[in-house]
Amino acid sequence: MISPEDDGLEAELRALGLSLDVPTPPPADVAASVRARLEGSLPHDAPAPVRRARRRVRRWVATGVAVLVAVLLGVTPQGQAAVQRVLRFAGVELRIGDPAPVPSGVPSPLPGERRVSLREAREAVAFPVLVPAELGEPRDVRVSDGGRVVSLYWPGARLDAYDGTLSVVWRKELGPPWPDDVTVSGEPGTWIPGRHSLTYIPRQGSGTRTYDRLAAPTLIWQVDAIGYRLEGPKTFEQARRIAASLR
Repeated sequence: MISPEDDGLEAELRALGLSLDVPTPPPADVAASVRARLEGSLPHDAPAPVRRARRRVRRWVATGVAVLVAVLLGVTPQGQAAVQRVLRFAGVELRIGDPAPVPSGVPSPLPGERRVSLREAREAVAFPVLVPAELGEPRDVRVSDGGRVVSLYWPGARLDAYDGTLSVVWRKELGPPWPDDVTVSGEPGTWIPGRHSLTYIPRQGSGTRTYDRLAAPTLIWQVDAIGYRLEGPKTFEQARRIAASLR
């Protein structure tokens, strides 16, 4: 739990960080630049929060520089590009930082992938297979990885429904444009507005990788224990309408 004192310190650090004229050297040089400015002098008319933060920071500069650097990196575009974050949501691991190399070649199918009818898909898996009324009946239906994933296809759109959201099912490596936190029918979701690298993590052997390919803009959300990945819509509003029409 964050105490009021810690919360106040964070605010003061942000004020101090914004007051420092820190250049944009390679990440390895950021700490030295920040330390030099912390140990220097501030203008006589510096705001009170800045002076308070400087006094507190100097007491633990040896350990506190790393915290301040993280704050500075988080508020600059250069820093956001240099720091990689790993987020997990709805069975998807998002690695946010420098974009991954573009996958080459033709992607392999998902493990055990087979083409089925919609009725056969509903009989083959242990979770409800819903269809977005906005798109109508899918042109193609496939079941993969022993019933872990159902994939529905339409021209320009694909919907994956999958079981096992407590484990990593998909991995996405993202550069800018950054993903957005959104809501889908009142539930939290993530909208990825740009093309990105997509990897499937099989049920057996989480250390293995398969199905590397370049994915289109994607909406991710979860209903109960079922994760959904809608790929293809060009805008979030279009993707949200499709997602909200699941029946």
